[in-house]
Amino acid sequence: MKRLLLCLCALALVLFPSGVALAAADATEAGFGAKAGIAIAAGLAIGLAAFGAALGQGRMAAAAMESIGRNPNAADRIFTPLILGLAFIEALAIYALIIAYALQGKI
Repeated sequence: MKRLLLCLCALALVLFPSGVALAAADATEAGFGAKAGIAIAAGLAIGLAAFGAALGQGRMAAAAMESIGRNPNAADRIFTPLILGLAFIEALAIYALIIAYALQGKI
């Protein structure tokens, strides 16, 4: 996992300066920098929300399965809060999607 994160950071560091240089070269249109910032913000909103939701759902499901494995009789009491928590986590990702669509409408 650390190796993957390191590779992604290195890739971002290599690609970011070239994108900035290309954006500066094409910035003849008025307000291009603001539009580029909005597009980047929309992409980051979706990416970070999806990443966070996936991590949260994975940890929650793992904890629930471990709890059910330790005490199978408590499965009924664990299942309802599990589904409710997963719905709340997914709602946060959907809110980020709505924000990204709203930002895309400003471009």
